[in-house]
Amino acid sequence: MTNRLYYTESYRTDFDATVVAVDTVDGCTHVTLDQTAFYPTSGGQPSDTGTLGGAAVSEVIDREDGTIAHVTSSALRVGEVVQGAIDWARRFDHMQQHTGQHVLSAAFDRLFGVRTESFHMGTLSATIDLAREVSASEVAKAEDEANRIAWEDRPVTIRFATAEEAANMPLRKESIRTGPLRLIDVEDFDLSACGGTHVARTGGIGVIAIGGWEKFRGGSRVEFLCGGRALNRFRLWRDSLAATQKFLSVSPEEMAAAVERMQADSKAQQRTLRGFQEKLATHEAHSLVAKAVPIGGQFAVIEALEGWDAQGLKAIAVAAAAENPNAVVVLFTTTVPALVVIARGGAATADAAAMLKALVAQFGGKGGGKPDLAQGGGLAGATAQLIDAARLLVS
Repeated sequence: MTNRLYYTESYRTDFDATVVAVDTVDGCTHVTLDQTAFYPTSGGQPSDTGTLGGAAVSEVIDREDGTIAHVTSSALRVGEVVQGAIDWARRFDHMQQHTGQHVLSAAFDRLFGVRTESFHMGTLSATIDLAREVSASEVAKAEDEANRIAWEDRPVTIRFATAEEAANMPLRKESIRTGPLRLIDVEDFDLSACGGTHVARTGGIGVIAIGGWEKFRGGSRVEFLCGGRALNRFRLWRDSLAATQKFLSVSPEEMAAAVERMQADSKAQQRTLRGFQEKLATHEAHSLVAKAVPIGGQFAVIEALEGWDAQGLKAIAVAAAAENPNAVVVLFTTTVPALVVIARGGAATADAAAMLKALVAQFGGKGGGKPDLAQGGGLAGATAQLIDAARLLVS
């Protein structure tokens, strides 16, 4: 088994070790050492990265036989003594998040009896999944309690116990592991079995900020950020808020109401615009039908129209087909890639869906519909090419 230095020395950033095995797995070099300070991916916490004997370490894997594999950029020699160096910024970030998770989970458990079912640490934030849904009030109180513990700068100690000894201890969550257990003890607040890396005192967490929460599998998924991640999120929100405030020319307190007014105004304008488009579509359809040409026993209306979106094209095509039952209407946008709407009157025989399928086969894109109405987009062809191809399909 690999001697795990990180179990007792989370702040250790370099070490010497002997290479005991070098393997190739799925094209990657796996190096096994007699001891390591590299934390492997486990328990919701990603692995450390860094260097080993001059080679980059991109991943660290905890294997079932108790050894740890280091995925390196180049092979090392068995028996060689190498120096390992941990990416400290990444390690400390993970220490802040993982310790913060212990404290936040304990806060939910102590205040409301809500258990944490799982923990996941992403690259920008971390999440805990709680056993039941929590309210905004509960989230705020748990966040306040967690930060109280962080700011009291309580010791975070590591100790070991057998499974039998641990059974008589006030663990927040019963461990299913057998054999010796590594326990993380946040003084007078949380005691949990855990193999991760943690800060030595809760003050090292910095701050525990909840970014949001949502319903998830009958419970709640809570996103949180600690230390440097909380600072980065604050900077993002600060810059976004400042830019929005400048654009709206309102104070931060008035921003939500201002955005709500803008949305209401936009919806009203869209309704008005849609009404004008519908009226204009009827007029446009009448004008197009007047220019329809006979092709194959039907009247074809094949045009490229500027300034219309898919909904506008559809309104025009449907109105034109209704005005002339023998009409086959094919309308394109003048933009590239083009949108297309195909409609037919009640007495016309053309299959709009089949025509669209043929156009997509020739010019790319996608779409669908029925024999009397079909629409699509993404047609990569010049306007003249699209119109010529549609005329051939109608004939």
